[in-house]
Amino acid sequence: MSNAHPIEQHIHDILLALGENPQRDGLRDTPKRHRKALEHLTSGYHQNLTEIVGDAIFESEMDEMVIVKNIELYSLCEHHLLPFIGKCHVAYLPNGKIIGISKIARIVDMYAKRLQVQENLTKQIAESLLQVTDAKGVGVIIEAKHLCMMMRGVEKQNSDMTTSMMLGIFRRDDRTRSEFLSLVKS
Repeated sequence: MSNAHPIEQHIHDILLALGENPQRDGLRDTPKRHRKALEHLTSGYHQNLTEIVGDAIFESEMDEMVIVKNIELYSLCEHHLLPFIGKCHVAYLPNGKIIGISKIARIVDMYAKRLQVQENLTKQIAESLLQVTDAKGVGVIIEAKHLCMMMRGVEKQNSDMTTSMMLGIFRRDDRTRSEFLSLVKS
């Protein structure tokens, strides 16, 4: 595989180390396909918050909670490079500004498409939304299944991990936090 992309060369070598024949029909193009998959799954490293949000912050008199539920997310566990898959619920309490709804999903994707642990992903999403909206508060909950726990090691198929991050009024005010939690469950 001379002149191959370094990732492709490594995947070729991994296939050999596993006892496979990288030249057989089903594997011949696997190093290239795997490289492209990895580039897509880690494309968040090539994005930044300013570009993602652009000019999608708008003045608004809205002063009640805004929630986007069930934003699907796919990420790679930084410990095993195996996927974790789940959904993210995001809420914020506007402070004179709102954000375009698709930008919330794009923020989730930007951080999910990096090597991650769910705890850090939750925090990054919450802090970024607070930063760009200057909201009175932000709440983020992620529920995910981790293939590193399901396919190897402890092999527990029905376990879910839930993380949450509450900032501003979501942290200080029990009523606001409770409203968010009850609306996510509904």
